[in-house]
Amino acid sequence: MEDLQKLKKLLVDLCSAAGPSGAEEGAADVALAALAPYAQAEVDAMGNVRAHLGRKGAARHILLDAHNDQIGLIVTGIDGDGFLNIAQVGGVDRRILPGCPVTVLGRERLTGIVCCVPPHLSDGGDKLQEIKDMHVDVGLPKEEAERLVRPGDRILLHYEPVELLNGRVSSGALDNRSGVAALIRCAQLLHGEPLDCEVTLLLSSREEVNAAGAQTGTFAENPDEAIVVDVDFAVQPGLEGRVSGRLGGGPMIGCTPGVNRRMTSRLVALAKKLDMPYSVEVAGSDSGTNCAVVIPSRAGVQTALVSIPLRYMHTAIEVVDVADVEKAARLLAEYIKGVRENG
Repeated sequence: MEDLQKLKKLLVDLCSAAGPSGAEEGAADVALAALAPYAQAEVDAMGNVRAHLGRKGAARHILLDAHNDQIGLIVTGIDGDGFLNIAQVGGVDRRILPGCPVTVLGRERLTGIVCCVPPHLSDGGDKLQEIKDMHVDVGLPKEEAERLVRPGDRILLHYEPVELLNGRVSSGALDNRSGVAALIRCAQLLHGEPLDCEVTLLLSSREEVNAAGAQTGTFAENPDEAIVVDVDFAVQPGLEGRVSGRLGGGPMIGCTPGVNRRMTSRLVALAKKLDMPYSVEVAGSDSGTNCAVVIPSRAGVQTALVSIPLRYMHTAIEVVDVADVEKAARLLAEYIKGVRENG
């Protein structure tokens, strides 16, 4: 129970840090501090956090990847009345934006509102605007807005992490700070263990826009194997029968044409050995994760996929079960401990 409370605090701290794609510095700083007792870590030129543990130079090199960025918006200009013009950064759901509070990461943090038409002035048939046609109101005239906000500044959906009942947390950025928390917890579990391999933790940047962090980080590390850790859809109203993950149901082990079947089978066997609940998420195409750039790196990297069940993806109120994050971390740690130099 104490471990879960500490993990919950880590998850809240990670989600509370700003880290939109291409500007992940805040989230990277929190992750670096959390990793410091367990691994040597640094931030590379792409904004990735890369941490190393295990036996450096060992014949087997395993990479664990979790993307550290989050979706958001970017300021493209300021109109004559001080309203901010915007574009999306990653897969923002435009349906939730009108009337949504946001945080503008300008020269100082500003609270804003995505503009919306009052229902009194709508006939109910108004077409939902494209994000590029929406605006953010920060309450300032043009001259004052231009002093505090510049084109290129990022905007985040406004959220405050909250604790729900039954060990669950709701927050923005749980996609994919949940995976980041699982990797940090894995490093804690492996601390002091006599590992027979080299391990790199890659908390990668820019997954939500072009996956450049994982692409360059994997190339630089040149691992033999990799496990990508992300979130995947959990059962919620409207998704019954369409997804297999359940909150509290343990990690979701990916099975797609691109992932390595041997590694996938080993993860399933380990979950059974640990008497750990899990599900197998089968997809007939790309997983929509960093697997797409990790697998073809250099001459190819044998790769598996582990996901944490998540509700309400790409919103400010995503929900995970902290116990699922813990179970994913334990599954990863057991996998690493079982890697042998010659087998």
